[in-house]
Amino acid sequence: MLDLRFVVENIDLVVQKLSKRNGDFTYLYEVVELSNKRKDIILSVEAKKALRNEASKKIGELKRQKLDATSILNEVAHLGDEIKTLDDELKLIEDKIQWILSITPNIPNDSVPEGKDDSFNVEIKKVGTPRVFDFEVKDHIALGESLGILDFERAAKITGTRFVVDKGLGARLERSLIAFMMDLHALKHGYQEIIPPYIVNEKSMFATGQFPKFREDAFKVVAGDNAWYLNPTAEVPTINLHRDEIIDGDSLPIRYCSYTTAFRSEAGSAGRDTRGILRQHQFNKVELIKFTKPEDSYQELEDMLLHSEEVLKQLGLPYRVVTLSTGDMGFGMAKTYDIEVWLPGQNMYREIGSISNAEDYQARRANIRFKRTKDAKTEFVHTLNGSGLAVGRTMIAVIENYQNADGTITVPEVLRPYMKVDVIK
Repeated sequence: MLDLRFVVENIDLVVQKLSKRNGDFTYLYEVVELSNKRKDIILSVEAKKALRNEASKKIGELKRQKLDATSILNEVAHLGDEIKTLDDELKLIEDKIQWILSITPNIPNDSVPEGKDDSFNVEIKKVGTPRVFDFEVKDHIALGESLGILDFERAAKITGTRFVVDKGLGARLERSLIAFMMDLHALKHGYQEIIPPYIVNEKSMFATGQFPKFREDAFKVVAGDNAWYLNPTAEVPTINLHRDEIIDGDSLPIRYCSYTTAFRSEAGSAGRDTRGILRQHQFNKVELIKFTKPEDSYQELEDMLLHSEEVLKQLGLPYRVVTLSTGDMGFGMAKTYDIEVWLPGQNMYREIGSISNAEDYQARRANIRFKRTKDAKTEFVHTLNGSGLAVGRTMIAVIENYQNADGTITVPEVLRPYMKVDVIK
């Protein structure tokens, strides 16, 4: 969430910067009007309370002297009702300000390329060369079904479309990828590994920016009078680990690698990537999360990008990295890199991970602060999140890039200690 004071004091600049996201943000000028009304009401309430307090002292003094206080009582009799009316009006104004700020996205960092959609994303590096096959390439669906490691038909019978059953060495491949990623990030890169709850509450969804903007994308779980939401990404429960906390500045940065199964309704994505496991309602993710001091967050972003890239480097998969344009960037993010892996079955690069800096946007929503010293004032941390990686899409990349002419799949060398086999056949 944006800082109210910053918005009010820099309204023209804020609207101008947000307009790079290709929307009309002039509605924020109402926040300035509401903020001014809020100040006027607060001053009026304070003045009336001061008048009431002063009258109370005079009434007390008159009563101690056994004198008549009726006239003063009559003068201030209306103040209670007036203060309540103003308090009610103040609550409505503050709720309106809160709502407007809650639906307003983050301000893009100045280094983010401006553009209306993903066609304006900027490639910053390309690593590895796509393999040249001397046989007809199959996609992961054909390979998975012929090998009996991916079962879409039975998954649809069990649940519905956009689900899959991993079977045999397919199940072991997914499990191996999770273990490999968690080991790499925890043991080599120094992240603390966690497995958080898979369901989250309303406050958690608001804190990370999923609500209210993306409520329709969430799966709601209701039990009696209680309601939760299925975790849409490990970012949500992991950021909320420190909601409403003040962190010791000496402990920053805090780095987590978080494994969860994630769930998304994919509302509005009908017809897009509905075949196979590229866009599913349920998928596994290893997510990297950081809490940092403001001045360190962009260096930590670059480090996080390298850590995610190393997954693909060790797997021997060709990929490229792009900086997302203002029109393609996530709601709560100030800057995002996408890692796109080469998929031979589609003959194109496809997103496999996003590495983002939210700056203090999520920290304000979640009230996550830190102190540089014991006596210092509190400041908001910066939060970062990145795929480390999306397991299902990594699985697609392994299956398609390591396919053989006879329909088998060579297991990447780094996964063989986990898989216990060299070939999936």
